[in-house]
Amino acid sequence: MNDYLKKQIEEIDSKIAEAKKLAEDSSIVQMAHEEIAKLEQQKTDLEKSINQPAADHELQTADANNVILEIRSAAGGDEAGLFASELYRMYTRFAQNQNWKAEELDRNEGGLGNIKEVVVQILGRGVYDKLKNESGVHRVQRVPKTESAGRIHTSTATVAVLPQVEQTQVEINPKDLEFEAFRSGGHGGQNVNKVSTAVRIKHTPTGIVVKSQTERSQAQNREIAMQILRSKIYALEEEKKSSQLGNLRLAQVGAGDRSEKIRTYNFPQDRVTDHRIGKSWGNLEDIMSGKLNKIIDSLASATPT
Repeated sequence: MNDYLKKQIEEIDSKIAEAKKLAEDSSIVQMAHEEIAKLEQQKTDLEKSINQPAADHELQTADANNVILEIRSAAGGDEAGLFASELYRMYTRFAQNQNWKAEELDRNEGGLGNIKEVVVQILGRGVYDKLKNESGVHRVQRVPKTESAGRIHTSTATVAVLPQVEQTQVEINPKDLEFEAFRSGGHGGQNVNKVSTAVRIKHTPTGIVVKSQTERSQAQNREIAMQILRSKIYALEEEKKSSQLGNLRLAQVGAGDRSEKIRTYNFPQDRVTDHRIGKSWGNLEDIMSGKLNKIIDSLASATPT
């Protein structure tokens, strides 16, 4: 591993030298200095990894800390978007109750209170260990406010909980990346940039596409996008390993991919049901306000029958 890290440091040194040459051009001096600062920070992180004792490195397990949480509306149009926004509120409220820090990384809205997709970083002790079983399809059954006939509709949203990983934990070949810069924008003409600060990155071997547009500089958005990409690639690799090992508990609780319906929120019956363990809970309003401990604890204690 050290030889690989040392090679990465050499490549960063080369990039820093190139960026310093670019800094001589007054028209791009600010961008060049931002790039140099980012590269030097990457170099510092890699040097720390080389000097870190192997035992300490092993202690940095995915279950210990931070996650990238991604919520997307799925089937059901506007109602699915509203449900996605309610799930986002539920998880951020839960994070607050746990004294965790939630920081939004990217958002795509479909209208007032309607979220098409939101990506948030949650930081704190034991975050992944508590949230890792939340990945999958979440289904809601209720009468939409726009439904005059009072018919119950079914809509869905997907949740993905990805462990946040360090740069040294996932090897990404720069040649495998397609980078695109574009202008970020907001609804109502607010926060619309006149320069291309938002970024989109595609990892060609896996087809994974990530983007970030919340920060004001392209360098910051690129780092956020790379952070999300590392988490997605790591999660994909871990899923393959788990599949090969035939993990029994994983089969019991569920693989957690987004094609699997894991939970139903039934508003008329004031009930939440987790289909993986066949258990239901009442008081839906409390659960949607972030009181998830009883559900999360039940999933954590689930064992093969």
